Amino acid sequence: MATKTKRARRYPFEPDFAVPPGRTLLETIETQGIDQKELARRTGFTEKHISQIINGKAPISAEAAIRFEWVTGVPARIWNNLEAQYQEQKARLAAREQLQANLGWLKCVPVKELIKRGAIPDLRDPIELLTCVLQFFRVASVDAWRMGWQEPAAFAFRKSTAVAQQDGAIAAWLRLGELEAETRECGPYDEKRFRDVLKDIRALTTRDPKDFVPRMVELCAGAGVAVVFVPEIKGAPVSGAAKWITPKKAMICLNIRGKSNDRFWFTFFHEAGHVLKGGSREVFVDIDTMDDPEERAANEFAARLLIPSRHDAELPSLKSRVAVVRFARRIGIHPGIVVGRLQNDRVLPYSHLNDLKVRFQWVEE
Repeated sequence: MATKTKRARRYPFEPDFAVPPGRTLLETIETQGIDQKELARRTGFTEKHISQIINGKAPISAEAAIRFEWVTGVPARIWNNLEAQYQEQKARLAAREQLQANLGWLKCVPVKELIKRGAIPDLRDPIELLTCVLQFFRVASVDAWRMGWQEPAAFAFRKSTAVAQQDGAIAAWLRLGELEAETRECGPYDEKRFRDVLKDIRALTTRDPKDFVPRMVELCAGAGVAVVFVPEIKGAPVSGAAKWITPKKAMICLNIRGKSNDRFWFTFFHEAGHVLKGGSREVFVDIDTMDDPEERAANEFAARLLIPSRHDAELPSLKSRVAVVRFARRIGIHPGIVVGRLQNDRVLPYSHLNDLKVRFQWVEE
């Protein structure tokens, strides 16, 4: 019977010190029988400057590297490379000290969930883990992340201050969507085509997810909009988001929070409204507590596209299952969407006709 040997996990070695190239210079001249005084005489530098280079107090300049080549026979590129590596390592050590002071920020980010989804590696070193999280967000520091996420002026980002404690979870969910959208092939954004596409997608509300998902993705991609689906992250009260990935490519990011088809479709058309009316630097995240003019306008757009205003007079009379189903069939949408609208308008209690809604769930691929 064969036995399996568990292979130990390997971790990259990151030294916590920086060796100045002057150390190598000193070893080189000593093997050649040259002392620092003689090196200074042969290179034309002062003894003090040579001492500073050897002790890492002064850098090896391009000029010095050439002079050292002439004296020692070691190519200038070697000295230049040693100096560059030394300066890089010093910078990394300084950055590591700064990261050490910001380790507490990791508690604000759903690190375990990001590891589970393969977005970041599972690292033992907390500083390396923090570095990977910052790279995931494409920022160089925690301060840069805070400025980008929490300052509305930075990304024209609109959110309620009531959800500030969920910033890390919301940002992680949105970033996962961005990563997927960035790789999605799309044509250049075409507003007219996108408006026409939305009419076609409205007819898909009566279809099963296995049928409507690939079709809506395809239709929107042709109009320059990447539709991506990102499962919910605990602690992020988000149903959808709209953002411009490039000036010619928009993203609509969706999940199935709430799980019912009426909420899903309303969220999609809500975000579509943001794409049509938002500027190229706007980021809109659909949060439960949001209530501002832009969100209300997007709500109105979604409501009117799903159930046009010419049908408003009929809605108060739709109080039975038969009436709802007939109405939905006549205007070409799923009856669950009609139920959601009637409940929102207080025509029906939230406990009525919920069996006409379809419950969605994630399927493992």
